[in-house]
Amino acid sequence: MLKSPDHMRIIVCIKEIENPEIAASVFRVDEASNEVIPFGTRVTSPFDEQAIEAALRIRDTQPCQITALTFGPVNAKAAIKRALSMGADDGVHTLDTGLEKADSIAVARVLAEVISKLGQFDLILTGRQAADWDSGIVGCGIAQLLHLPIVTLAKSVQVQGGKVIVERVLDDGSETVAATMPCVVTISNELGEPRKPSLRETMRAAKKPTHVQTIDAIGIDGAGLRADRERIQVRKRLYIPTKEVNCELISGDSAEQLAKEIVSKLSANKLI
Repeated sequence: MLKSPDHMRIIVCIKEIENPEIAASVFRVDEASNEVIPFGTRVTSPFDEQAIEAALRIRDTQPCQITALTFGPVNAKAAIKRALSMGADDGVHTLDTGLEKADSIAVARVLAEVISKLGQFDLILTGRQAADWDSGIVGCGIAQLLHLPIVTLAKSVQVQGGKVIVERVLDDGSETVAATMPCVVTISNELGEPRKPSLRETMRAAKKPTHVQTIDAIGIDGAGLRADRERIQVRKRLYIPTKEVNCELISGDSAEQLAKEIVSKLSANKLI
């Protein structure tokens, strides 16, 4: 899938995850294995949807081809379909048989290898982090592996004269920086709400090209990645915290006495 010579090409990396907005009553953890028990409701990571939105906003101002890219099991094709429904032009799905729990470094290695084989591109967009484990490693890993500049935490992305102009989110405000393309930009939630798929794009999505491949087909050493995965462990306890609420009734014969009792209790608990 080579890009059109007259259009810039944007690659958007996306990930399908368990729904982070699921009700707390449904969430379960296997404390013995330090793993989250799948609860079946999967969505595209919201930060990645904002990366798609950033690409679409660029296309609103100039011609470009948007390719959605994911690395995941068979059911991750749903993330590609959502991206196509939002307006992406084509998709690439790399299957991860045996690597369902691949860590961020392994994912970055696979995506970087896939991107290197896609042909010429101008811009790579990712979410600032995945909304499940919040590592924020993949975008930076892709940039390092492909020897590209990277701008992180973007709230606004524009393309002008072969450069990308990015307004970045800071703890105390924002800053505007420029980078020469090709480069990587990670998109922050401050970009704003992504657009909803239109009926027209949803109907067109079924006809848009999607390429499905295995890691073996692109020359990735699956056995090596699996061995790396087995060396990475959650060293701390993964659990759902227990919430306890204790209510104590304070009585007194006057407002002054009640106030003294309250102050005494707060002081005893080192709250004042």
